[in-house]
Amino acid sequence: MKAALLLTLALGAAPFAAAQAQSAAPATQSANRFAASIKPAETFESGTLLVERHGSKGRPVILIPGLASGPWVWQDVIRQFKDEFTLYVVTLPGFDGRPAPTGEPFEGARAALGGLIAQRKLNKPILVGHSLGGTLAYAVAQDLGNGIGGVVALDGLPVFPGTENMPPAQRPQAAQRVRDTMAVNDPNAWAAQQRQYMRGQGVLDIGKADDITPLLLRSDRAAVGAYVADALALDLRPGLEKITAPVLVVAPFYQYDGAQDTMTADDKVAHYRSLVEGIPSVEVVPIAPSRHFLMIDQPLVLAGILRRFFDRR
Repeated sequence: MKAALLLTLALGAAPFAAAQAQSAAPATQSANRFAASIKPAETFESGTLLVERHGSKGRPVILIPGLASGPWVWQDVIRQFKDEFTLYVVTLPGFDGRPAPTGEPFEGARAALGGLIAQRKLNKPILVGHSLGGTLAYAVAQDLGNGIGGVVALDGLPVFPGTENMPPAQRPQAAQRVRDTMAVNDPNAWAAQQRQYMRGQGVLDIGKADDITPLLLRSDRAAVGAYVADALALDLRPGLEKITAPVLVVAPFYQYDGAQDTMTADDKVAHYRSLVEGIPSVEVVPIAPSRHFLMIDQPLVLAGILRRFFDRR
């Protein structure tokens, strides 16, 4: 598998992006604006998950980060909603310094999220997931049906971006190629690729990209590859009709990215809608200008979109 494609896979890039895996000198780091987190009301373990609880009143909302991300990615969302909702911010095994998962990480995280809902007796929680976290939100909503009150997928899809037309028989082989490539990937090259990805596809601001990169590198590289492989082997579209909760898909769009020069925001929304059309109640909305980490690029716009969705539940 080409290094550029692997980099795209490893960060869960949108299907219209093509990362360029180029080396880059490490940036000089001062205080990292994203590393500081808001103190939670409670921190606890739930199965394999580390969970932060923010707030103690209002509807339960579970925030599920994307690949290689931790609670730091949700700080603006927490600030906006912690006084009105009870937020459960999860960290998946292998991410943000957590021990690497055993077995199949996606299915393990899927079961652990269901276990968190049962353990805390959460009444129809809203699941908000970014990228891989969005894919997990679809899966849990399929599993729990009426037990879920809503799903918000932030640039997250039920099938791995760019593999929409891959024959099912080819998915296991593609997954194994990712595992094999990640097993031999040089750590320095990996760090450079992550930085280049963040600068070229992750966020609009290069300074923010350079601050986020070292936070991504706190995740276990083999675990990142294992999650990517699991996601590649998965296609949730045949079971989307099992999702009874309303679903909102948020699609970032930045027209100046090279791979998007020939399309409009409406084109991208239409493509995303075609991938989730099996869901009985679904809406797809764009955020522009924004790249993959839309909660970093457009925190206030995203907060407004989330508030409108929350208020309707």
